[in-house]
Amino acid sequence: MVPRRPAWVDAGGVASGCGRGYRPLLQTMITRLSSFDATEKPSQGATRVKRILSQVGPLNLLLVFVPVALAAEHLFHGGPVLVFALSCLAVIPLAGVMGHATEEIADRVGEGVGGLLNATFGNAAELIIAVMALRAGLHDLVKASITGSIIGNVLLVFGLSALAGGLRFEKQRFNKTAASLGSTLLVLSAIGLVVPAIFHMVVRGHAEERALSLEISVALIITYVLSLVFTLRTHRHLYMGDTGEDPPEERAGRAPAALTRPVVKLVVATAGVALMAELLVKAAAETATRLGWSEVFVGVILVAIIGNAAEHSTAVIMALKNRMDAAINIAVGSSIQVALFVAPVLVFLSYAVGPKPMDLLFTPLEVLSVALAVGSMALISQDGESNWMEGVQLLAVYVILGIAFFHLPV
Repeated sequence: MVPRRPAWVDAGGVASGCGRGYRPLLQTMITRLSSFDATEKPSQGATRVKRILSQVGPLNLLLVFVPVALAAEHLFHGGPVLVFALSCLAVIPLAGVMGHATEEIADRVGEGVGGLLNATFGNAAELIIAVMALRAGLHDLVKASITGSIIGNVLLVFGLSALAGGLRFEKQRFNKTAASLGSTLLVLSAIGLVVPAIFHMVVRGHAEERALSLEISVALIITYVLSLVFTLRTHRHLYMGDTGEDPPEERAGRAPAALTRPVVKLVVATAGVALMAELLVKAAAETATRLGWSEVFVGVILVAIIGNAAEHSTAVIMALKNRMDAAINIAVGSSIQVALFVAPVLVFLSYAVGPKPMDLLFTPLEVLSVALAVGSMALISQDGESNWMEGVQLLAVYVILGIAFFHLPV
């Protein structure tokens, strides 16, 4: 007997505007799950479950938390801790959908524009969350998410990639020149985030501190534009790696796919991230208070991991396929993008959407963390090889820093 579908599926979700985006996926899942035969042997049932998961995608299963989070907030008026947890879980698959949609669009519009799209929208989910936090005046949370993204991409993402890939392959190689250039650019990027803190210690309370952050932001964004020219045009051969794509003659024989579907996916996912980010930010401060966490810990660890979770999984998958060039480009490239693009854009936006302008003044622990992460990446990339023990070491540094942020006084 086919079970009756829940009413909220037929209604299109809790919020009709957002529900239409994931309704087809949920209906497909329910239809497939309803076809189970109770008389099937356990092995047959397990095989069917695996097949359904492979078709739907494990990450997309978390899309169910989108309507659940909306219901918890607007229908059941749940507590801030519950709403925060549900919205965090909902952002993860939505960020993944945004990333996949951007990649699909990039594949259809060509290398140059595609590379620019990937570079620009690589941290879109995190940027949306940060903008919502800016509107709420949570500057410490925003700056902490910047720090968390940099150290998370370098230590956590590449650490997991090196560990996972190293357990399958004894030694993994990557383009030493490209990795060294990326590490050097990351060091220079981090300088722009460290200098305001040093300036603050030298001339504490001076009126020029805010102007300094704005001027540094201009320098960072110009550097970002020039880095795109370097990676996408003048030296793009260094960043190609082993892409595994079809030969050019095979791609030439295929008609370009339509842009409508990936564009719609990107728009719907962006709207979903905006909805969830609003719930997340609204509950973040009270959640931190109730759990005894500092706002900096929430931003450095939780928000940073949530906004980049889909990208994290992609880097690990690339490492498991012995494509370390792709894994290191994701880790280092995303950190560079945060330092050179996301941080200055948030400073500019704070003048328009925030209650007051944001500066680039980070806490001493954040400055130290960025310096340690960047230095570790520079050491790892020197020989053009990685192994699982190097992954363990990077993860150990991340855990130690996480413990330090956890024990920060509220």
